[in-house]
Amino acid sequence: MKKVLEIFLGILTAMGGFVEVGELTFALNAGSRFGYDLLWIVALGTLGIIVFCEMAGRVAAARGQPVFNLIRERVGFSGGLITLIGANAVCVMTCAAEIGGIALLWQLLSGWPYRPLLLLALVFFLVVVWFFKFNWIERVFGLLGLLMVVFCVAVYMMEPDWNEFAKGFIPGLPVVESSREILVYAFFAVSLLSSIMLPYETYFYASGGIEDHWKPQDVNLNRVIVLIGFPLGGVLAVSLIVIGAEFLGPRDIEAHLPGTAAMAASSQLGKVGLIVALLGMFFAFAGAAIETAMSAAYNLSQFLGWPWGKFRPPQQASRFTLSWVVVFVLATLVVLTGIDPIKVVEYAIVFSVVVLPLTYFPMLMVAQDRNVMGEYANGPLASVLGWFYFIVITLAAIAALPLMIATHGGQG
Repeated sequence: MKKVLEIFLGILTAMGGFVEVGELTFALNAGSRFGYDLLWIVALGTLGIIVFCEMAGRVAAARGQPVFNLIRERVGFSGGLITLIGANAVCVMTCAAEIGGIALLWQLLSGWPYRPLLLLALVFFLVVVWFFKFNWIERVFGLLGLLMVVFCVAVYMMEPDWNEFAKGFIPGLPVVESSREILVYAFFAVSLLSSIMLPYETYFYASGGIEDHWKPQDVNLNRVIVLIGFPLGGVLAVSLIVIGAEFLGPRDIEAHLPGTAAMAASSQLGKVGLIVALLGMFFAFAGAAIETAMSAAYNLSQFLGWPWGKFRPPQQASRFTLSWVVVFVLATLVVLTGIDPIKVVEYAIVFSVVVLPLTYFPMLMVAQDRNVMGEYANGPLASVLGWFYFIVITLAAIAALPLMIATHGGQG
């Protein structure tokens, strides 16, 4: 019974932690601009994060090794250091975007000034991560992030054209007025893929498996969680694209502020929908902020061989504890400069996909190495999918910056 409960909670946590401010913004704007045409990217990205996290969780359970321990082992200190710097810079930017998004939500609800709310958010995170145990952090924010399901309910009540919806899962180019719009479509495709396959999710997931003391017998638990939880999370991302297509697009509304998404829930479910949507976004953004700050601390500690983990008292993992505190402070300083959190989201998403192949490749090499993994090494299907997604994310990484420059960040 305990194992069944653990699986159930793991699935719900994976689902509730799937959407953060970057994915919400890009999914809404993708739907607003291109209707259902990018739904296939959500399916592609969801399968991709399943493949990546399943490998990372399997390695963590079978070998007790997290991502950046493997990176240093496989590519050495110098090569791994470049990946570490890039990955942690992205974590800081993503954390900054989440903190900014939370401050905007609080401002919408309270009318208080934005900058003091940023400082209040910083205090909130420092207190929560300091006092909460790992499983409470994981489950409270993951489970309450499930309030985002209100967007799925809103979509159902909008009664979209389900035939057009189904066609959106077939890869293809949209009908557009100019070739330049094809570049914008490509930028949104790459960015949406990146927002679903954010590397920090894998860092946190693999480290979390070790925090939860996974053993080789938990390999199947890992598989069940990713094969059920992440697809259910993908349904949330799909619902956001539909909201963009059905609600924002016809009204020429750009999803620039988190409150824009709540308008769609409110239009179908009234005040209750508005409140539930805002609460869901708060817990989803807060969970992502905590995951990115802790992921940066995990990465640094694992790479340098420091004691790490929330299961250790702060005095036994002092450098790990100091690391996540510093990340929260740096992230808050970024948005205190006055930079638009949505602009930070854009940069974080683009640079995430640039870093992604550098962390994916060492994991793939270990997961398929039978000398290391033994019976838990990749099977034929995992190997095919593993190499397929390595090619996909490498192409996306090459295209991301040129597309961002050519389209002025998707503006055309």
